[in-house]
Amino acid sequence: MKKNLNNGLIERAKTFARLKHAHQKRMYTNAPYWLHTEAVARIVSMVTDDPEMIAAAHLHDVIEDTGTTATELAAEFGDRVAALVKEVTNPSTEYDRALRAKINHRHIANASADGMTIKLADIIDNTCTIEFYDPAFARTYLAEKRELLEVLKAGNSKLWDMANDQVKETP
Repeated sequence: MKKNLNNGLIERAKTFARLKHAHQKRMYTNAPYWLHTEAVARIVSMVTDDPEMIAAAHLHDVIEDTGTTATELAAEFGDRVAALVKEVTNPSTEYDRALRAKINHRHIANASADGMTIKLADIIDNTCTIEFYDPAFARTYLAEKRELLEVLKAGNSKLWDMANDQVKETP
């Protein structure tokens, strides 16, 4: 059953993400993790006013990081929001970094344009932090993201260009 989008979907997603990520901290800064999810939602809202996309941007890490299930998300936020979050959730947490990246790239390559747009916003926010706080690791991270961008071209072109500008130069 589709939820009424006039019932504060974005605010409910923001609150849910804050609660689920309440005990997590950002690597490098030790800031509350939910600041990242809110930043991703702000970036997505620069290119769309679609409440389900913005809600999914707030929730983009809850399956991967908190044990929340897609079924829970669908019950609370509707099937489309849950599907978008699943699209941007990395399926692999095992194996070495290179193999994980390949598995995750294949997964996101099958995402919708809306899912790819959320992933682009995630890359934009993460890249700023990693480049500033860990220039040595940034070389590896940026190389991975350059490869990932090749499969995200169906996402929003403005965000793709922003992400591409961030990752094209190795520090």
